[in-house]
Amino acid sequence: MAYLTEKFGSAGALHLFAGAGETVAVARVPAIKASAKNRSKKASHGTFLYGLPLLGLFFLLWEIAPQLGWLNRIFFPPLSEVLVAWWALLASGVLIEHIGISLQRAAIGFALGVVVAIPLGLLMGRYWLFEKVSDLLVQTLRNTSQFALLPVFILLLGIGEESKVAITFYSSVFFLLVNTISGVKSVDPLLIKAARSMGTSDFDLFRKVILPASIPSIVAGARLAVKSSLFAVIGAEMLAAKSGLGFLIQNSQLMMETADMYAGILTLTVIGLTVNYLLVWFKRWATAWKGQSETSLI
Repeated sequence: MAYLTEKFGSAGALHLFAGAGETVAVARVPAIKASAKNRSKKASHGTFLYGLPLLGLFFLLWEIAPQLGWLNRIFFPPLSEVLVAWWALLASGVLIEHIGISLQRAAIGFALGVVVAIPLGLLMGRYWLFEKVSDLLVQTLRNTSQFALLPVFILLLGIGEESKVAITFYSSVFFLLVNTISGVKSVDPLLIKAARSMGTSDFDLFRKVILPASIPSIVAGARLAVKSSLFAVIGAEMLAAKSGLGFLIQNSQLMMETADMYAGILTLTVIGLTVNYLLVWFKRWATAWKGQSETSLI
């Protein structure tokens, strides 16, 4: 260091060491990225694996609590009885039929929510005047309970499929809308300025910059919207339907077939978890360019 100071001066010596440090740091970047990627993969797998013992304990308590008399097995049968009932419903084809009907209703409502909410959210997030004009109406509708409006949908659309699709759409659209607006507003302004400086049109700006950068927020909204859609369609089927998982659960409860009721509830849980994992996978795939990994199961 004394030699470098004598030859180049203190500023020059520090500059040389700074340059060497930068070179070393740059050389280590690929290794750091690879290490972070490996850690994120382990964390993703660990989130599931670490939770298995507690889930197993929960199922064990479910099995032994009714058998030991801690819970009334008429109202809360052991897990083994629920699984037997679930298999009987599955083998008879009844469960598959109800699952298909409920998923169809939820999927149509959710798809309509995507078609309406994402373009509207992109516009509201990008153009402040459009947001100012439409925000009050959106907030008014968003803060009105979907279940409070279910009788209105039934009166206007009847007890057929239309009312159930409508309540599912209403339940999902605002989660998607709010998260899309948030995603658009969180886009780095420098990216937009850079695209503008190269003469990018509004359409290409949305397609190539704003939409890809907003995908994490949109997928987060989709995860909430899917859950809300399933809840809404089950509630609608419990009140006014003769098919679907909601009807199966409600009818089993009225007929005191509690094992069948819990079998329907477990089926809903499995469906919700499966859809959630699919959306998490889609988010990882769609945002792979960012080098991030999603480990949350919420």
